[in-house]
Amino acid sequence: MTSDEIQKEIRAIFGKKWNTREGRQIPEAEDIALGNDAVTLSGTVLYADMADSTGLVKGFRPWFAAEVYKAYLLGACRVIRNHGGEVTAFDGDRVMAVFLGNVKNTTAVKAALQINYLVIQTNEMLRAAYPTTAYTLHQTVGIDTSDLFVAKTGIRNANDLVWVGRAANYAAKLSALGSEGFPTYITDDVFKKIHKEAKFGGKDNTLMWEKRTWTAHEMVVHRSNWHWIF
Repeated sequence: MTSDEIQKEIRAIFGKKWNTREGRQIPEAEDIALGNDAVTLSGTVLYADMADSTGLVKGFRPWFAAEVYKAYLLGACRVIRNHGGEVTAFDGDRVMAVFLGNVKNTTAVKAALQINYLVIQTNEMLRAAYPTTAYTLHQTVGIDTSDLFVAKTGIRNANDLVWVGRAANYAAKLSALGSEGFPTYITDDVFKKIHKEAKFGGKDNTLMWEKRTWTAHEMVVHRSNWHWIF
């Protein structure tokens, strides 16, 4: 395809009226056209991201790194599904999921805490399988909630859905903070909406969250080092 032909396609995007409709469920790729077509919905986005995958790839054999990737992403996806979330994208060593419904924030947070528990168990299984390995899996989950605008990007036979909205952007950024010892970060909007069982834990009903200021975006977030056994 020539430069002129590509530019013609790009010009057709700008200024063209959008066909938008309110969604009640997670759209599939075939539900949205490649043109200026979109679904809007209110959703909570979870990003689960392995820490230092570059170090894993550089410092260990490819098959070992692949096993770690597979174990982490399999576990995260299973937990997400268990809580009614829908896996919407993979990006290397991280996975994105969307939760809908009246308790979407609580279910997303429970999923995050259970992913943390599963990582603890995965490290034990890893050491049992490879007693001499120096590798320990670390990860961070970020969660935010907002209105979302879902469109399709790409070209015919090579396209995907793009999730436009604060929740998708901030959840991804929170998962990249990589603060060892605090593997779960949520925005204040999420914290205010979660049920008590996702805020307090243990025999003493202890607050599981520590309030912090996210200086990069001048906003309040909450982090946790708790896990949820299942």
